[in-house]
Amino acid sequence: MDITTASVALFTLGHPGRLAVFRLLMRFTPDGVRPTEIVAALGFKQNTLSHYLSELEQAGLIVSERQGRSILYRANLTTASGLLSYLAEDCCRGRPDVCFPFINSEKVRAMADHPYNVLFICSGNSARSIFAEAVLRNVGQGKFHAYSAGTRPGTQLNPYALEVLQRGGHTVDGLRSKHLSEFETPDAPKMDFVFTVCDSAAAEECAPWPGQPLTAHWGIPDPVKAQGTDAEKGLAFAKAYGELRRRIIAFAALPFTELEKVALQQKLDQIGRSA
Repeated sequence: MDITTASVALFTLGHPGRLAVFRLLMRFTPDGVRPTEIVAALGFKQNTLSHYLSELEQAGLIVSERQGRSILYRANLTTASGLLSYLAEDCCRGRPDVCFPFINSEKVRAMADHPYNVLFICSGNSARSIFAEAVLRNVGQGKFHAYSAGTRPGTQLNPYALEVLQRGGHTVDGLRSKHLSEFETPDAPKMDFVFTVCDSAAAEECAPWPGQPLTAHWGIPDPVKAQGTDAEKGLAFAKAYGELRRRIIAFAALPFTELEKVALQQKLDQIGRSA
């Protein structure tokens, strides 16, 4: 990236509204987001958002793709990584004391005295994130400590979710709905991986996690919104459980210590994209 391209990108990101849109799209990377979803998350007027999206796309910071009648916007990772590389390698001359937070090709820490800590986040912590916590505890074979939390306070475990877990042979004793704040205290476990399993949780504005854990978005349709008979609702919960179980089995089988963080991040994103 040259100085002109970098200047345009930095100028574009210098506006709070455009920066908010770009940050939201980065949280959903590599998935795309519809304008209606961005409006719902950030509260911008539609015409204001249209201006922001146009300016970000002109600067090469985002790309758009039409899918049927909808347009999806996603962050342009090539430009984003190019801008960071320009700042770290050109402006900072590659100084390791300055560049270390940005240039990190180290591998994930080897499992030593404790397993990897993994947190699954959803809006309610009543079904999907509870499924993920229970499944990873079951298939992790001692390699992981699994946790789950919700961004919305005052939620309870969904009875359909508990029924699905019991049918799957999981012990539900000790499972409870937890708020995200439990994991943001100084004495909370330090996470190695953080996954969002619903779109609303991914859109939430959260502080950076201590220790820079690897993150990914594994969005699953909300079974709580299913309509129809009890059997039809139960089927929606079973499908959500089955999809999360398939993804978590793939995650648990990854060769963590053999992959550099960039390669491992790509694997995590691929698991989230697979259907």
